[in-house]
Amino acid sequence: MQNIESDHCTLNHCNCPIEATLNVIGGKWKPMILCLLANDTLRYNKIQQLIPEVSPKMLTKQLRELEADGLVARKMYPEIPPKVEYSITDFGRTVLPVLKTLLDWGAEYLGKKCIVTMQVEQIELLKL
Repeated sequence: MQNIESDHCTLNHCNCPIEATLNVIGGKWKPMILCLLANDTLRYNKIQQLIPEVSPKMLTKQLRELEADGLVARKMYPEIPPKVEYSITDFGRTVLPVLKTLLDWGAEYLGKKCIVTMQVEQIELLKL
């Protein structure tokens, strides 16, 4: 006999670990942003340079979402012009093995080495 409550949750997408994961790291640019921040604290303009395909509006949105979910920290310095730096949090580091697994799977699926916008070998994530 099926559990009616779990059927209800499945239909309403509540408490699904896969959906929760995808809600946090899903999006076209979030995985790339997290990989870039795995080794370095970066300013907004540097992230924009490393991912030139992302629009400024979308980059800002993705960074804000990552910050709201606790994966990225934003530090603003009281300067003119304002200096803002982004870094991965300790909690954000916990998702790096997931991204590494996705990277490996994607590379195998494509049948070739995956190159994002930088050399993947430099990402600390691959050392896990």
